[in-house]
Amino acid sequence: MKIEGNCITAVKNITVNEPYFQGHFPGHPVMPGVLQLEAIAQARRDSHAASGGKTSASSLISWRRRNVKWRKPVLPGDVLVIEVELTKSRGKIGKAKGVCKVRDEIVSEAEVTFILLDAKMNL
Repeated sequence: MKIEGNCITAVKNITVNEPYFQGHFPGHPVMPGVLQLEAIAQARRDSHAASGGKTSASSLISWRRRNVKWRKPVLPGDVLVIEVELTKSRGKIGKAKGVCKVRDEIVSEAEVTFILLDAKMNL
């Protein structure tokens, strides 16, 4: 993970051994779009923890997603690059814009609003 100011970049190597490929879809494995959205939220949470915040898996709650777009399938063997920019924060509430890319092409994107339950947000 790379953190520069309000921007986070994380990388996930997608392998055929991922458990969700068992049923999504048999004979044509595709990474579920909802997991790409989850990757954006986790990158934001993990960046907070890396910068010294007391963030656990349950302490960042994403409750609003806007402008979600899935553009291309993510397949086994792809390298998923997750880029998240914190666009707004006030106290424990924040907004971020995230994109997932494969080979420098956007495969999904979303704007998320979230709350940190047990930590104060630092920009």
